[in-house]
Amino acid sequence: MMQAPVRSAVLLAALAVARPGAATEIVVAPGSAVPTLAAALARAKPGDRIVVQAGRYAEPTITVSVPRLVIEGRGWPEFTGSGNHTVLIVAADSVTVRGLALTGSGFAATDDRAGLLVRDARDCVIEQNRVYENAFGIYLSRSVGCLVRDNQVEATRGNEFTTGNAIHLWYSPATRVVRNHVRGHRDGIYFEFSASSAAEENEVIAVTRYGLHFMYSDSCRYENNTFTGNGAGVTVMYSHHVVIRGNRFTDAVGPAAYGLLLKEIIDGEVSGNDFTGNTVGVSLDGAMRLDIRGNAFTRNGFAVRVSGSAGDNRFTGNRFAGNAFDVVTSAKFSTSTFDRNWWDNYRGYDLDRDGIGDVPFRPVRLFGLVIEQHPPALLLLRSPLVGILDTVERVMPVLTPNTLVDEHPLMHPPRE
Repeated sequence: MMQAPVRSAVLLAALAVARPGAATEIVVAPGSAVPTLAAALARAKPGDRIVVQAGRYAEPTITVSVPRLVIEGRGWPEFTGSGNHTVLIVAADSVTVRGLALTGSGFAATDDRAGLLVRDARDCVIEQNRVYENAFGIYLSRSVGCLVRDNQVEATRGNEFTTGNAIHLWYSPATRVVRNHVRGHRDGIYFEFSASSAAEENEVIAVTRYGLHFMYSDSCRYENNTFTGNGAGVTVMYSHHVVIRGNRFTDAVGPAAYGLLLKEIIDGEVSGNDFTGNTVGVSLDGAMRLDIRGNAFTRNGFAVRVSGSAGDNRFTGNRFAGNAFDVVTSAKFSTSTFDRNWWDNYRGYDLDRDGIGDVPFRPVRLFGLVIEQHPPALLLLRSPLVGILDTVERVMPVLTPNTLVDEHPLMHPPRE
């Protein structure tokens, strides 16, 4: 005889299946009764699941206007815009799109075409999709609280006038962009007017311009991302209370390239990052009151560039090794400070063996000041004259800024 708890569970399940309006599963497959995603959406009710079987689907722009749907691909069904239009638009709340291949939006100068566009929606999940060879990859417009996770977004690297961005947020606050793989496109990840958002554990490789580019997006976090070989590096602009932690900025090389450019950034944190092999590791332009600590600057042309407009920034516990220039500036005076950093060029001593050098270290080389004023002089970097200038300035420092001095240089590199 069936026990009472088991019998109750069976009855509840039966009622759920029979209940009018209960969620159903709609299967899309070529040659079936539901051959297109558009046909499935015409039948769908809020809360339904649409399963799309493998195949190639060339439909007009598909618009999802039913909330709480789950659209899931099996075997990577491919949807193409045939070079003429945005492939898929999500215009309803709490929609999940998973496991689709979206391609071929084509580029238009007057229309931001995308593989997938989320428009005026909340709490959507875009995950585990392959979005390739579109103008924009995944585009969120005026959407709130969405999650973009574990997608592959790639396009042939072109020029910045004929491609869009891989993952683009516009007026889309409280969005999380997590573990996506991005290659090609114009910018990798772009945040604009999207406060309280986060980019975490993404990999952005070989985009035309910026691996990460954002403006007017306060209180955002960028953590544990990798940016490698991108045209101009990463730029963070016109925002307050930004946290940039645990990222890798590598191999951004070119006349206007940098691992990270901070422009008009106020009250933020840059910590635990790795800057390796960049023309400029970090460039501060109008950046104010930043806590820059525990970073590694290795084999960069210029590890840190501090403009005259940057002030009250604190560099502590950082590691500088193998850079052509550790710190450069064009300013005669700066309110930014360096304290308790490790410098491979430091030649001081530690008589009391407390781990702190007894002689201050001046990271700004005289020749660095010359280059800031006359960039072509970089051709003389290996000249014996440069060594003479450095020696004279080290003995009688009269031109390098007195404020950019590490009074307590570390004798040993901090633990990574």
